[in-house]
Amino acid sequence: MNNLLHVVNISFVIPYFLGKQLIYFAEKGYKEYIVCSPSEELDDLALKYNFEYKAVVVSRKISIGKDLMAVKSTMEYIKEKQIDIITGHTPKGGLIAMLAGYFARVPKRIYFRHGLVYETSRGLKRKLLVTIDKLAARLATKVVCVSPSVYYKSLEDGLNPVTKQVLLSKGTCNGIDIHRFCRKSIDEDFLGDLRAQLHLFDDAFVIGFTGRLVRDKGIVELIRAFHLLQEKYSNMILLLVGMLEERDALPQDVVEVIKSNRKIINTGYVSNATIEYYYALMNCFILPSYREGFPTSVLEASAMELPVITTKVTGCIDSIVVGETGVYAELDVEKLAESIEMLYRNDVLCHKYGQNGRKFVVDNFEQRIIWREIEKLYLKSTD
Repeated sequence: MNNLLHVVNISFVIPYFLGKQLIYFAEKGYKEYIVCSPSEELDDLALKYNFEYKAVVVSRKISIGKDLMAVKSTMEYIKEKQIDIITGHTPKGGLIAMLAGYFARVPKRIYFRHGLVYETSRGLKRKLLVTIDKLAARLATKVVCVSPSVYYKSLEDGLNPVTKQVLLSKGTCNGIDIHRFCRKSIDEDFLGDLRAQLHLFDDAFVIGFTGRLVRDKGIVELIRAFHLLQEKYSNMILLLVGMLEERDALPQDVVEVIKSNRKIINTGYVSNATIEYYYALMNCFILPSYREGFPTSVLEASAMELPVITTKVTGCIDSIVVGETGVYAELDVEKLAESIEMLYRNDVLCHKYGQNGRKFVVDNFEQRIIWREIEKLYLKSTD
């Protein structure tokens, strides 16, 4: 039996980065453990996905004292559970995992590079973020890049040698549950109740977004683009499924618009367990992001047969087949509005993109395709 430890910063990401993958590998004979910041959700998640855990503060912000304590606590857990393989997710979780794994002499250390956070930073902060990523990669035995564009950008920026990094099929870290994210799997009664709860009228054209409501996701531009469209089309609704955050926070005037505009619905935090029903309410999906690793939300939306609008940036460029499953839009208020309006006026195109999108996801990103690639990493000897 192989003892496998995953390190993440917050419990929220466990269903997205790991989820049923934990059950899959448990059935293959792996004993799985997680190190994660304390959360009320951890007990329920551990029961649902069959793992043991240790609550360790893994701060998203750089804090030398807390970070050293996290490394120490993780090393103790590695020794207690006799860990054979360690994986680290996101820059901070990855750094803690790789440091602890290296000093505890774990033979297989896999750093999942979920994106390049320094892309939207400048000056000293950018240099520090690049250094953190390079250090995590140096200590890893393998680096998994979650998308082709992250893969090539990592080499371009000299984060690690090409021999060290890998891409799982065409990308992502966990794939998509194509049976769950499927129109045919939706409970219409539950969907109707949700529609009523959100006060969505039947003929509404719902523009959807799921994720953190922050500047990096292009929310400022999206809100302003919607304002232009709202003046022309009375049945347009903007559905924002996600939380406002303090880190990379939106300007206060944009927050006030989100809270006060009756045609903008912000759900706040939504459990991963029901997220597919929010996609089922949408007519199109938009992610006007400045940077991504691989936007799982786009693939989930495509699996739910939604036409997609996204930006031509790292990560996002891998998530659609342009002109087949969706379109690119510039990060410009008027250009975003034009792209949304194009889909609003063309039902045939929306249907085409939706049908093609589901096929694209099923053919390339079904979960077991990705899990089999991960298993190859676990079974390979160290370099």
